[in-house]
Amino acid sequence: MISIKKYAAIDIGSNAMRLLITNVVEQEGKETQFNKNELIRVPIRLGQDAFTVGEITEENIDRMIDAMKAFKLLMKVYKVEKYMACATSAMREAYNGKEIAEIIKKKADIKIDIIDGKKEALIIATSDLSQFLNTDETYLYVDVGGGSTEFSLFSDSKMVASKSFKNGTVRLLNEMVNDIVWQEIEKWIRIITEPYEKITLIGSGGNINKIFKLSGKMQDKPLSYMYLNNQYQYLNSLTYEQRIAELALNTDRADVIIPALSIYLKAMKWSGANKIYVPKIGLADGIVKAMYYGKI
Repeated sequence: MISIKKYAAIDIGSNAMRLLITNVVEQEGKETQFNKNELIRVPIRLGQDAFTVGEITEENIDRMIDAMKAFKLLMKVYKVEKYMACATSAMREAYNGKEIAEIIKKKADIKIDIIDGKKEALIIATSDLSQFLNTDETYLYVDVGGGSTEFSLFSDSKMVASKSFKNGTVRLLNEMVNDIVWQEIEKWIRIITEPYEKITLIGSGGNINKIFKLSGKMQDKPLSYMYLNNQYQYLNSLTYEQRIAELALNTDRADVIIPALSIYLKAMKWSGANKIYVPKIGLADGIVKAMYYGKI
């Protein structure tokens, strides 16, 4: 006997907003499956507002309301029975973030939880990583967003340490990340990985997913440090317009993909990792699983 439930997660990030609709498949005697039904991404760069002027502009508030109304209707059409909406660094740093959440609750009937970096890292870690984690290996999980990057170290399939840093792609584009932040990240990574002989990276986020897609590799195969570095150099050699025209990158992806790669490359260098796996998981996946297992 199979039971199928529909859950949804809304990820309100610094570079884009996403609605993930998932089929939760329950079957007696078997492990619950989480199958992606639909993923809708809306490129509203809230971080550009929040990190530069400290507030979300009226124009983007209106766009958010429209997007949330659309998400609400889509969840109704898909017959979603349970959902959760989480906002990350842009909304939590904008002084009008809480006010916007109240407006959206009133106009779109969607409740938004503005979560801190620690909770964001913990939710991301809830994503089903078990199929990627070998018990005899150690992994550094790196999730690069527009406003922050979450790092989690896993050893023996258990999370050993987790930390969020205000170093994201939109911040880097606006030259808002100083050397001290980079030094803090390097120090943290080196200290937590030092006891382990070999580290493998797991990367998540739209930018590394795009790089992986361009590689043409199978999902269970990793990318090498050399490949990632070559891609970084190649993308840097192209203009913004060339990245859009020749690589078919979205306009809101063509600029942030380079700073994103710089974060992954530095994480690999400082941890001593020479390869990175790219499973299709992230905050939205973590939200669905955390809801299902009653962790949030």
